[in-house]
Amino acid sequence: MILITGGLGFIGSATVQALLDAGEQCVLVQRSHAEAPAGRFDAPVAVEQADATDLDALLAAGRRHQITGIVHLAGSMPWPPSSEPPVQAARRTLGSLFNIMQAAQEWGVTRVALASTIGVYGGARDPFEGPLTEDMPLSMSAPHLIPTFKKISELLGGHLAGATGIEVVNLRISGTWGPLGHSPDPFFPAPQLIHAAARGHAPDLSGVAGRMHAEDSLDLCYVKDTGRAIALLQLAEHLNHRTYNVASGHATTNAEVAAAIRQAVPDAQVDLPSGGETRQAWLDITRLRQDTGYEPAWNTERAAADYIAWLRAGNER
Repeated sequence: MILITGGLGFIGSATVQALLDAGEQCVLVQRSHAEAPAGRFDAPVAVEQADATDLDALLAAGRRHQITGIVHLAGSMPWPPSSEPPVQAARRTLGSLFNIMQAAQEWGVTRVALASTIGVYGGARDPFEGPLTEDMPLSMSAPHLIPTFKKISELLGGHLAGATGIEVVNLRISGTWGPLGHSPDPFFPAPQLIHAAARGHAPDLSGVAGRMHAEDSLDLCYVKDTGRAIALLQLAEHLNHRTYNVASGHATTNAEVAAAIRQAVPDAQVDLPSGGETRQAWLDITRLRQDTGYEPAWNTERAAADYIAWLRAGNER
């Protein structure tokens, strides 16, 4: 049985469904829910209402289930910003990682997968262009809270893997979109464009901090592919590496997203200004392909149509 923290969240839900599709049983550790919403998954799952920052509650969940693996997707940074003093917030955040590793050791778990991000590559190369590989040297600094704490988690995970003998796998997840996703997303406009098209109005892009032009691009991965890749990495009999890019393996421009939306909604208002960055960067997924057999199943057109259909079926996000 695989324990997933944040298993009712955006990427977590897709990961759980992919694990279920592979015949695995799942237990979800969720801070604010005691059961899964009706219809969320195609098979039963166990839900433990607990917080990864609460070691006693986490260990108690393990006494009720036979845990064989852990996928730690719950927020591992002091986010969203709160009134909690910064030192205490950082201590609590990193404490969740320590708790996960302590639980894994006590339960005899052999593999723990930790969510990381494409953002760790920021500053790794100038210009930021071409395929980004897992063995690239990373900058010691980060421009945002998320990659800062993900870099720390990768380093701590590596130390704890060596000290405990537990296999720790870093999941460097690319820009992910799809059902249950964030809208507005501060990093790219695709979700806002999809929501606007599904509801028949002009998009509000005021919440997007960058990548606002038609030429701007990102390694954009549909959440169902992201979840399946994570499941494959968790269940693989043998992995040759500690760190894996979880992505589509190519760059997608905003113009390509807009064109895909228009195929599903011909009158969608998805025009974007030109003049963006023409250089493209994407995550190399050679390791993921070789060690798991993963291939992306959702191209931009199919993903856009599926996401729009999901929203038009009455789902808020």
